[in-house]
Amino acid sequence: MSDIIHLLPDSVANQIAAGEVIQRPASVIKELVENAIDADARNIHVLVTDAGKTSIQVIDDGKGMSETDARLSFERHATSKIREAADLFALRTMGFRGEALASIAAVAQVELKTRPESEELGTKLVIAGSTVESQEAVSCSKGSNFSVKNLFFNVPARRKFLKANSTELSNILAEFERIALVHPEVAFSLYSNDSELFNLPVSPLRQRIMAIFGKKLNQQLLNIDVNTTMVKVSGYVAKPETARKKGSHQYFFVNGRYMRHPYFHKAVMEAYEQLIPAGEQISYFIYFEVDPANIDVNIHPTKTEIKFENEQAIWQILSASVKESLGKFSAIPSIDFDTEDMPDIPAFEQKTTSEPPKVHYNSDYNPFKVSAGGSAGGGSYSRSKVEWEDLYGGLTKASKMNNPMPEPEMEWEDSAVSEGTPVMEEKVEMVTSMASPTLYASEPVIEKGNQHLQFKGRFILTSVKSGLMLIDQHRAHIRVLFDRYMIQIQQKQGVSQGVLFPEILQLPASEATVLQSIMEDLSAVGFDLSNLGGGSYAINGIPSGIEGLNPVELLRNMLHTAMEKGNDVKEEIQNILALTLARAAAIVYGQVLSNEEMVSLVDNLFACPSPNYTPDGKTVLTTIREEDIERLFK
Repeated sequence: MSDIIHLLPDSVANQIAAGEVIQRPASVIKELVENAIDADARNIHVLVTDAGKTSIQVIDDGKGMSETDARLSFERHATSKIREAADLFALRTMGFRGEALASIAAVAQVELKTRPESEELGTKLVIAGSTVESQEAVSCSKGSNFSVKNLFFNVPARRKFLKANSTELSNILAEFERIALVHPEVAFSLYSNDSELFNLPVSPLRQRIMAIFGKKLNQQLLNIDVNTTMVKVSGYVAKPETARKKGSHQYFFVNGRYMRHPYFHKAVMEAYEQLIPAGEQISYFIYFEVDPANIDVNIHPTKTEIKFENEQAIWQILSASVKESLGKFSAIPSIDFDTEDMPDIPAFEQKTTSEPPKVHYNSDYNPFKVSAGGSAGGGSYSRSKVEWEDLYGGLTKASKMNNPMPEPEMEWEDSAVSEGTPVMEEKVEMVTSMASPTLYASEPVIEKGNQHLQFKGRFILTSVKSGLMLIDQHRAHIRVLFDRYMIQIQQKQGVSQGVLFPEILQLPASEATVLQSIMEDLSAVGFDLSNLGGGSYAINGIPSGIEGLNPVELLRNMLHTAMEKGNDVKEEIQNILALTLARAAAIVYGQVLSNEEMVSLVDNLFACPSPNYTPDGKTVLTTIREEDIERLFK
């Protein structure tokens, strides 16, 4: 029997390792930047072309490598951090995966220039597909300069599965932000196609957060700082009033490493129970410091899932620290009066009595009294109470004959009223209007067409040939609006409604790149946005028909939905935009509709190609058959 087990060539083994380590251009940047931080770099520059597909360059001013170290760094399992198995559980550095550089060199063309400070000349190394093509001494700056070109050039199947440039660039920015958030002591910059996206100087953590996500966060963050023998928890959580359904910035870090942890996420959200609406999220930036021996970072290839030895205890500490922060900073709404520099007002004493104000008036004064010469009233004449009653009695008699109704009670002045005065004119107008035979003679309007009924402010009931049809009014309107918005997007016929005061949409760089990729579709549906730079966009116009909605939140929701879906197909992005707009603009449950409105909605619904279901597959209508109704009465 021939042997069937054999060792793989290094080139194949490296490509297999690359499948776990290097999934996309963002993975390359993560590995190279983390290595630069471990090399004590204080300035790191990242430059990408075509979202990293064409080239990635990472330049740092760290320790650099000697000629021997530069060559060994591309060998499998080469590392400067681990010498024995016990070191795996005592690591405080970032990049310790031994196959990182070897995996990158296996699927790309890599050029490295590096020099330690103690040497005059550096080393230039060129590797492509795990093959060393050249190595020579060169003059270069202190530190390391990695250039990675044509990622997956020798693995076409892997390259084919890379996403669109906007999606890959968004992934790069997300990885970059995670690293920058945990190292405010390092200056970072990032360029995409020669355009600067980030320039982050050394700064305190709070300023670093604002530099990445916008200065608006400064007024929203509450400090957390708890130190126990088991764990130190620090960072920031946002105020309850900043909660929203999508787009919250949620970050956990442990020992300087980004992690995902659903269990700890629940601890944070539980602290906000009864403070924010159900289903909404809050932003947080929380940093854990624990003994490395009490965590395991090797349970996932990307090291974003980390296992803690005392998770339940840390859960309690985290929850308590967030609640303490909310209480300490009075995050619960309250009324606060600023009494500084206010005048000293004496306290009220119950024994003190106050006299009511006295009013002086002339009891003989009568503005309607005619002087002896008849000139005081301007030549006007007076009617007595009896004369007014005769006039009113005649008018009300005529009114009763034409339009019977209860007589109003009228109060009369004992004194005469001058004709032409406002009081008299008001009364005459009131009485004559009461006598008008057409005031209450309106007849009920008879509706034309089919009659519909509205049930519970949610369903429209209408009779059809087979029985009784029930239509969900909200879902029906979504169906109608979705088709309308899709036509507008595809034919670029969206009608824009200008706004009087443009609102500002502030986005981090990772979201701004996605917005740029869907800007054409947003314009087609009716949004008018102007780029103000620095991730800020002015909303000058919105699609007609969505007035009253918050355009900033609407755009954020569409943007984050597109990011979550991760679709690169243009039609899919258009579907997301149209569905989000339709959901936002559709009539809500509980809205009372007139018969004309119900008729119009039903007619428009059955003009749709697919009236039975919403775009996301929810039932719009159902029919109760006539025989089923009759069976209920047997």
